[in-house]
Amino acid sequence: MADTAARSISRTRAGEAFASFGVRPSGRRHPLAAAAMVLPLAAVLFVVFGGWDQVVAQASSVGVMLGR
Repeated sequence: MADTAARSISRTRAGEAFASFGVRPSGRRHPLAAAAMVLPLAAVLFVVFGGWDQVVAQASSVGVMLGR
């Protein structure tokens, strides 16, 4: 219960900080904007960590499991 009071105080302070700049955070973001921010990072991680090899390995094992 003590944590809820601390969080509400920090939210109030954050709201005051935004209000001083004349900007209010809406709290919601359009799904396409969120996807535009996440997809480039996902692509980089996919390439760096060998994601294509993992996809091929998984597809191969699923194909063997299904008997193809």
